[in-house]
Amino acid sequence: MPPSSSAGGPPRPQYLLLGKILRPHGVTGELRVHLLTAYPERLPDMETVYIGRDPESPDVTPHLIESVRFHQGNALIRLAGVTDRDQADRFRQLYLMVAIADAVPLEDGEVYLFQLIGMAVQTQDGETLGTITDVLETGANDVYIVDSPRYGEVLIPATDHTIIKTDAANRLVIVDLPEGLLPGS
Repeated sequence: MPPSSSAGGPPRPQYLLLGKILRPHGVTGELRVHLLTAYPERLPDMETVYIGRDPESPDVTPHLIESVRFHQGNALIRLAGVTDRDQADRFRQLYLMVAIADAVPLEDGEVYLFQLIGMAVQTQDGETLGTITDVLETGANDVYIVDSPRYGEVLIPATDHTIIKTDAANRLVIVDLPEGLLPGS
């Protein structure tokens, strides 16, 4: 069954990213994973994760988790059947994912990053700026990339000060832009 689309938004992916597998850790098959999830504390409670090149990859495979521990800002994960460094090395640079059906439920007003793509962006004054084409995940805050017919590509920091409202039902983001963000302002 193909991924469904909600409220005219982008197709719903089957998987969400948890982290990127960097390399083996030690010689007993543990994987060092750079975390990409907002909920890393949930990893130790998970039974199954999915591994592949990306969430759209046709060769995503399920794996049972034996253990999870955290070390120097990364997760160290042991998968069932992976017992040495050579076996673990096969997973280098692949992504660790969760099935979207098993993802953390969102609070009211929250959206997954994939749902932001294609949303219209409007100022508090009602000026339509354009459409979100991508989201950059930086260390400090996300940045929405907006394709604007009037201003070209606009980078909007996703902070509490700039993002006033995200209306998933109407596929609209209301913003209060800092002085000087737009050309000529």
